[in-house]
Amino acid sequence: MRIALSQLTTGPDPGKNLRLLEEWTHRAAADGARVVVFPEASMACFGTPLAPLAEPLDGPWAEGVRRIARDTGTVVVAGMFTPAPGGRVANTLLATGPGVEASYDKIHLYDAFGYRESDSVEAGSAPTLIDVDGVRLGLATCYDVRFPELFRAHADAGAVGTLLAASWGAGPGKVEQWELLVRARALDATVWLAAVGQAEPGGEPGAAPTGIGHSRVVGPDGTVRHALGAEPDLLVADLDVDEVAAVRQKTSVLANRRPELWR
Repeated sequence: MRIALSQLTTGPDPGKNLRLLEEWTHRAAADGARVVVFPEASMACFGTPLAPLAEPLDGPWAEGVRRIARDTGTVVVAGMFTPAPGGRVANTLLATGPGVEASYDKIHLYDAFGYRESDSVEAGSAPTLIDVDGVRLGLATCYDVRFPELFRAHADAGAVGTLLAASWGAGPGKVEQWELLVRARALDATVWLAAVGQAEPGGEPGAAPTGIGHSRVVGPDGTVRHALGAEPDLLVADLDVDEVAAVRQKTSVLANRRPELWR
């Protein structure tokens, strides 16, 4: 399966960001991508008041993403914000395209490193998986990468890969943590891990997580197969679905678990 990771930088204007998504999706489709994955907060960057711009999944921004997916014949995965009770929002991944219509609300909220996502965002409560051409993929968002249970849940549900969208916070050691965690989650669950982050926006990092780039595709054996730097770029990669079964036969980490000991 050929996928594309669109490492771009979004701003506070959803309309301008949607035009960026359209441009990058057409580029990815021209390279033969079947799935095009955009970062967390593709609708609007963090640091923007979220409640006033949040839209439901049948609102104009999501419909714009659906139109892009239809026009290019691809499955598009992009981060947006949807309304939640009490004036809060959900940090949502929309996955849409031929044969696919799903959404995932980020389960683990980024209350770390001096930032409190939970002040404005309502946590999700369930994993989401999609099937593209008979290939099952899990969805995850940013801070989720620190929690191996979600990625193992994807594997247990039949996924051979996870699509991880992020807007990773900058700071000392954060690039190294990102690289380590992405590789570890692929190896924990023996899945392909396709991780796309917002590109480094330049300037001094603010309080809100913006992006560091370094998107990458990691194989089910934990090895990095493709990687980007910090700047905006498009990564197109082919995932060998059959490799997952071969790695699982060798390592058996899923089969050898003893979950009853930790309940």
